[in-house]
Amino acid sequence: MAPMNAKAMTIRLSADQAEQLETVALVDDQPISEVIRAAITEHIQARRADADFQEGLRNRIERTRRMLAASD
Repeated sequence: MAPMNAKAMTIRLSADQAEQLETVALVDDQPISEVIRAAITEHIQARRADADFQEGLRNRIERTRRMLAASD
């Protein structure tokens, strides 16, 4: 179930993706939205564990800090 402070978003899927997603949801007896939320959670966890992503995140934070410092 979505949290009370959930943000609605719209995505576009190919017809094949939509059909496969519907099939997964039906077989798993889950709402499509729950299957999507679970997949997004899994993807975010995998990205957080990825060293290249972590390095990119650190670089982004450092660039932002430099930009803020330059505006002082």
